[in-house]
Amino acid sequence: MTSDAPIHRPPTDPPIGPVNGPPGDPRAEIAPDVRELAQIPAVEVITRACVMLMSAAAEKLGLAEDGDQYLDLDEARRLIEAYAGLLAAAQADLGVHRQPLREGLKSLQAAFAEASRYPDEPGQAPGARSGF
Repeated sequence: MTSDAPIHRPPTDPPIGPVNGPPGDPRAEIAPDVRELAQIPAVEVITRACVMLMSAAAEKLGLAEDGDQYLDLDEARRLIEAYAGLLAAAQADLGVHRQPLREGLKSLQAAFAEASRYPDEPGQAPGARSGF
């Protein structure tokens, strides 16, 4: 069942998409948040995504302050897999960011292995299917 009711956004939300004109009008002014994102190079967007995945995985591995309450190896595995997949797909474009991101992945994989009660079969560790 779908609702035709408009989605309510609190007044503090910034406008999303074109403002001051109809959609599709090239003369429409773009909201500042959208314009800012458009100016960020792809390698920086990819690097930021990797850092977010890395940080989330570290928290799920219990590596953050008060980390034991967030320990969730299933979630950590998913995040490490996603991180490894993104890294594998983008490594040719990462330039100077490639090596530190690879080292971060290796650190997460080692922390995962240490936190696991049972070792993964060869080739089944998080990130292994992506070649890492």
